[in-house]
Amino acid sequence: MTHPILETQLDAYLDGELEPSDARELESHLAQCPACTRFLDGRLALRSAIKARIPALQAPKPLEEKVRSRFRSGRGMSRIVWRSLALAASVAVVAFGAWRWGFQNGAGDALADEVLTSHIRSLMPGHLTDVQSSDQHTVKPWFNGKLDFSPPVTDFADKGFPLLGGRLEYVASRSVSALVYGRRQHVINVLLWPRTGRDAGPAERTRQGYHVLHWVTRDYNYWAVSDLGLGELQQFKQLLERADSAAYQPVSRERS
Repeated sequence: MTHPILETQLDAYLDGELEPSDARELESHLAQCPACTRFLDGRLALRSAIKARIPALQAPKPLEEKVRSRFRSGRGMSRIVWRSLALAASVAVVAFGAWRWGFQNGAGDALADEVLTSHIRSLMPGHLTDVQSSDQHTVKPWFNGKLDFSPPVTDFADKGFPLLGGRLEYVASRSVSALVYGRRQHVINVLLWPRTGRDAGPAERTRQGYHVLHWVTRDYNYWAVSDLGLGELQQFKQLLERADSAAYQPVSRERS
Protein backbone atom coordinates (compact mmCIF):
# COMPACT_ATOMS: atom_id res chain seq x y z
CA MET A 1 0.00 0.00 0.00
CA THR A 2 1.46 3.35 -1.01
CA HIS A 3 1.26 6.44 1.16
CA PRO A 4 -1.12 8.35 -1.16
CA ILE A 5 -3.54 5.41 -1.07
CA LEU A 6 -3.46 5.42 2.72
CA GLU A 7 -4.18 9.14 2.84
CA THR A 8 -7.24 8.73 0.63
CA GLN A 9 -8.56 5.77 2.65
CA LEU A 10 -7.81 7.04 6.14
CA ASP A 11 -10.96 9.12 6.64
CA ALA A 12 -13.13 6.25 5.44
CA TYR A 13 -11.28 3.99 7.87
CA LEU A 14 -11.85 6.36 10.81
CA ASP A 15 -15.54 6.60 9.87
CA GLY A 16 -15.87 2.81 9.76
CA GLU A 17 -16.67 2.82 6.04
CA LEU A 18 -13.86 0.59 4.73
CA GLU A 19 -14.44 -3.02 3.82
CA PRO A 20 -12.98 -5.35 6.49
CA SER A 21 -10.31 -6.65 4.10
CA ASP A 22 -9.22 -3.10 3.19
CA ALA A 23 -9.22 -2.12 6.88
CA ARG A 24 -6.96 -5.04 7.77
CA GLU A 25 -4.59 -4.13 4.94
CA LEU A 26 -4.44 -0.54 6.14
CA GLU A 27 -3.81 -1.61 9.75
CA SER A 28 -1.02 -3.92 8.56
CA HIS A 29 0.59 -0.99 6.75
CA LEU A 30 0.27 1.26 9.82
CA ALA A 31 1.96 -1.40 11.94
CA GLN A 32 5.09 -1.15 9.76
CA CYS A 33 5.16 2.52 8.81
CA PRO A 34 5.94 5.15 11.49
CA ALA A 35 5.39 7.99 9.00
CA CYS A 36 1.84 6.90 8.26
CA THR A 37 1.19 6.36 11.96
CA ARG A 38 2.17 9.98 12.58
CA PHE A 39 -0.14 11.01 9.73
CA LEU A 40 -2.96 9.07 11.44
CA ASP A 41 -2.27 10.77 14.77
CA GLY A 42 -2.31 14.17 13.07
CA ARG A 43 -5.62 13.44 11.37
CA LEU A 44 -7.18 12.39 14.69
CA ALA A 45 -5.87 15.52 16.39
CA LEU A 46 -7.35 17.65 13.59
CA ARG A 47 -10.74 15.97 13.91
CA SER A 48 -10.77 16.49 17.66
CA ALA A 49 -9.77 20.14 17.32
CA ILE A 50 -12.50 20.84 14.76
CA LYS A 51 -15.19 19.26 16.93
CA ALA A 52 -13.94 20.96 20.08
CA ARG A 53 -13.98 24.41 18.51
CA ILE A 54 -17.41 24.48 16.86
CA PRO A 55 -18.70 27.94 17.77
CA ALA A 56 -21.83 28.35 19.90
CA LEU A 57 -24.97 29.28 18.00
CA GLN A 58 -25.76 32.95 18.55
CA ALA A 59 -27.97 35.29 16.60
CA PRO A 60 -26.27 38.37 15.06
CA LYS A 61 -26.75 41.51 17.15
CA PRO A 62 -28.71 43.43 14.45
CA LEU A 63 -31.18 40.57 14.11
CA GLU A 64 -31.53 40.27 17.88
CA GLU A 65 -32.27 44.00 18.23
CA LYS A 66 -34.77 43.87 15.39
CA VAL A 67 -36.71 41.02 17.00
CA ARG A 68 -36.66 42.77 20.39
CA SER A 69 -37.96 45.95 18.77
CA ARG A 70 -40.82 44.05 17.14
CA PHE A 71 -41.73 42.49 20.47
CA ARG A 72 -41.70 45.86 22.25
CA SER A 73 -44.17 47.26 19.72
CA GLY A 74 -46.19 44.08 19.53
CA ARG A 75 -49.60 45.49 20.52
CA GLY A 76 -50.54 46.05 16.93
CA MET A 77 -49.25 42.71 15.67
CA SER A 78 -51.80 40.34 14.28
CA ARG A 79 -52.56 36.96 15.83
CA ILE A 80 -51.05 35.26 12.78
CA VAL A 81 -47.73 37.06 13.30
CA TRP A 82 -47.67 36.07 16.96
CA ARG A 83 -48.32 32.45 16.05
CA SER A 84 -45.55 32.59 13.46
CA LEU A 85 -43.11 33.94 16.02
CA ALA A 86 -44.14 31.30 18.54
CA LEU A 87 -43.66 28.56 15.95
CA ALA A 88 -40.25 29.96 14.97
CA ALA A 89 -39.20 30.05 18.62
CA SER A 90 -40.28 26.43 19.09
CA VAL A 91 -38.33 25.35 16.02
CA ALA A 92 -35.27 27.23 17.27
CA VAL A 93 -35.44 25.48 20.66
CA VAL A 94 -35.75 22.07 19.03
CA ALA A 95 -32.92 22.84 16.60
CA PHE A 96 -30.64 24.02 19.39
CA GLY A 97 -31.39 20.90 21.42
CA ALA A 98 -30.61 18.70 18.44
CA TRP A 99 -27.37 20.62 17.76
CA ARG A 100 -26.30 20.32 21.40
CA TRP A 101 -27.05 16.60 21.46
CA GLY A 102 -25.15 16.13 18.20
CA PHE A 103 -22.19 18.15 19.45
CA GLN A 104 -21.90 16.15 22.69
CA ASN A 105 -22.19 12.86 20.85
CA GLY A 106 -19.70 14.03 18.22
CA ALA A 107 -17.15 14.85 20.92
CA GLY A 108 -17.71 11.41 22.45
CA ASP A 109 -17.24 9.71 19.10
CA ALA A 110 -14.00 11.62 18.52
CA LEU A 111 -12.72 10.46 21.91
CA ALA A 112 -13.69 6.87 21.12
CA ASP A 113 -11.68 7.20 17.89
CA GLU A 114 -8.64 8.32 19.89
CA VAL A 115 -8.97 5.37 22.27
CA LEU A 116 -9.31 2.89 19.40
CA THR A 117 -6.28 4.39 17.64
CA SER A 118 -4.29 4.07 20.85
CA HIS A 119 -5.18 0.38 21.00
CA ILE A 120 -4.23 -0.25 17.36
CA ARG A 121 -0.97 1.64 17.78
CA SER A 122 -0.12 -0.39 20.89
CA LEU A 123 -0.27 -3.62 18.87
CA MET A 124 2.71 -2.51 16.79
CA PRO A 125 6.02 -4.12 17.83
CA GLY A 126 7.52 -2.46 20.91
CA HIS A 127 4.51 -0.25 21.65
CA LEU A 128 2.40 -2.38 24.00
CA THR A 129 4.01 -1.60 27.37
CA ASP A 130 6.44 0.85 28.92
CA VAL A 131 6.59 -1.29 32.05
CA GLN A 132 6.12 -5.01 31.50
CA SER A 133 5.04 -6.86 34.64
CA SER A 134 2.22 -9.01 36.01
CA ASP A 135 2.79 -7.55 39.49
CA GLN A 136 0.37 -4.73 40.27
CA HIS A 137 2.78 -3.50 42.95
CA THR A 138 5.36 -2.96 40.20
CA VAL A 139 3.05 -1.40 37.60
CA LYS A 140 1.24 1.07 39.89
CA PRO A 141 4.39 2.73 41.34
CA TRP A 142 5.84 3.03 37.83
CA PHE A 143 3.28 5.78 37.08
CA ASN A 144 4.43 7.88 40.07
CA GLY A 145 5.75 11.23 38.88
CA LYS A 146 4.60 10.59 35.31
CA LEU A 147 0.93 11.48 35.84
CA ASP A 148 -1.00 13.90 38.05
CA PHE A 149 -3.00 10.98 39.47
CA SER A 150 -2.33 7.45 40.71
CA PRO A 151 -4.29 4.94 38.62
CA PRO A 152 -5.85 1.92 40.35
CA VAL A 153 -4.12 -1.27 39.22
CA THR A 154 -5.45 -4.78 39.86
CA ASP A 155 -4.31 -8.14 38.54
CA PHE A 156 -7.11 -10.51 37.50
CA ALA A 157 -4.97 -13.54 36.67
CA ASP A 158 -7.11 -15.73 38.92
CA LYS A 159 -10.13 -14.75 36.79
CA GLY A 160 -8.35 -15.44 33.50
CA PHE A 161 -7.38 -11.82 32.74
CA PRO A 162 -3.71 -11.46 33.74
CA LEU A 163 -2.07 -8.06 34.01
CA LEU A 164 0.67 -7.64 31.37
CA GLY A 165 1.95 -4.15 32.19
CA GLY A 166 1.25 -0.50 31.54
CA ARG A 167 2.29 2.52 29.51
CA LEU A 168 1.60 6.23 29.09
CA GLU A 169 -0.81 7.50 26.45
CA TYR A 170 -2.01 10.93 25.35
CA VAL A 171 -5.74 11.25 24.66
CA ALA A 172 -8.42 13.83 25.45
CA SER A 173 -5.66 16.48 25.38
CA ARG A 174 -3.93 15.01 28.43
CA SER A 175 -1.56 12.25 29.57
CA VAL A 176 -3.43 9.15 30.73
CA SER A 177 -2.58 5.69 31.99
CA ALA A 178 -2.99 2.60 29.84
CA LEU A 179 -3.18 -0.76 31.63
CA VAL A 180 -2.65 -3.86 29.52
CA TYR A 181 -4.35 -7.18 30.21
CA GLY A 182 -4.42 -10.49 28.37
CA ARG A 183 -7.08 -13.08 27.62
CA ARG A 184 -5.66 -16.12 25.80
CA GLN A 185 -4.20 -14.62 22.58
CA HIS A 186 -6.10 -11.33 22.92
CA VAL A 187 -4.90 -7.99 24.29
CA ILE A 188 -7.15 -5.69 26.32
CA ASN A 189 -6.19 -2.03 26.73
CA VAL A 190 -7.74 -0.09 29.61
CA LEU A 191 -7.27 3.68 29.36
CA LEU A 192 -8.27 5.70 32.40
CA TRP A 193 -7.97 9.17 33.83
CA PRO A 194 -9.76 11.24 36.51
CA ARG A 195 -13.41 12.09 36.06
CA THR A 196 -13.90 15.63 34.77
CA GLY A 197 -17.65 16.16 34.43
CA ARG A 198 -17.27 16.25 30.62
CA ASP A 199 -16.91 12.54 30.14
CA ALA A 200 -19.00 11.99 27.03
CA GLY A 201 -18.65 8.82 25.04
CA PRO A 202 -20.64 5.87 23.72
CA ALA A 203 -21.11 3.15 26.33
CA GLU A 204 -20.48 0.49 23.70
CA ARG A 205 -19.08 0.65 20.21
CA THR A 206 -17.78 -1.82 17.64
CA ARG A 207 -15.56 -0.76 14.76
CA GLN A 208 -13.19 -2.65 12.47
CA GLY A 209 -13.63 -5.79 14.58
CA TYR A 210 -12.73 -4.06 17.86
CA HIS A 211 -15.11 -3.53 20.78
CA VAL A 212 -14.87 -0.34 22.82
CA LEU A 213 -16.57 -0.03 26.23
CA HIS A 214 -16.81 3.21 28.19
CA TRP A 215 -18.00 3.89 31.71
CA VAL A 216 -17.48 6.41 34.50
CA THR A 217 -17.04 5.60 38.18
CA ARG A 218 -16.90 7.84 41.22
CA ASP A 219 -13.41 9.09 40.40
CA TYR A 220 -12.36 7.74 37.02
CA ASN A 221 -13.15 7.68 33.32
CA TYR A 222 -12.65 4.14 31.96
CA TRP A 223 -12.26 2.91 28.37
CA ALA A 224 -11.62 -0.77 27.55
CA VAL A 225 -10.89 -1.88 23.99
CA SER A 226 -10.06 -5.27 22.47
CA ASP A 227 -10.87 -7.68 19.67
CA LEU A 228 -11.97 -10.11 22.38
CA GLY A 229 -15.57 -11.29 22.15
CA LEU A 230 -18.02 -8.69 23.44
CA GLY A 231 -19.40 -11.00 26.15
CA GLU A 232 -15.96 -11.68 27.63
CA LEU A 233 -14.99 -8.00 27.41
CA GLN A 234 -18.13 -7.09 29.34
CA GLN A 235 -17.22 -9.74 31.91
CA PHE A 236 -13.82 -8.06 32.26
CA LYS A 237 -15.52 -4.67 32.64
CA GLN A 238 -17.53 -6.06 35.56
CA LEU A 239 -14.30 -7.16 37.25
CA LEU A 240 -12.91 -3.63 36.93
CA GLU A 241 -16.13 -2.10 38.25
CA ARG A 242 -16.14 -4.39 41.29
CA ALA A 243 -12.47 -3.63 41.99
CA ASP A 244 -13.14 0.10 41.72
CA SER A 245 -16.17 -0.15 44.00
CA ALA A 246 -14.29 -2.25 46.56
CA ALA A 247 -11.73 0.52 46.93
CA TYR A 248 -14.40 2.65 48.64
CA GLN A 249 -15.80 0.00 50.99
CA PRO A 250 -15.13 0.88 54.66
CA VAL A 251 -12.83 -1.53 56.46
CA SER A 252 -14.68 -3.25 59.31
CA ARG A 253 -12.97 -3.43 62.67
CA GLU A 254 -13.58 -6.16 65.21
CA ARG A 255 -14.42 -5.00 68.68
CA SER A 256 -11.86 -5.90 71.28
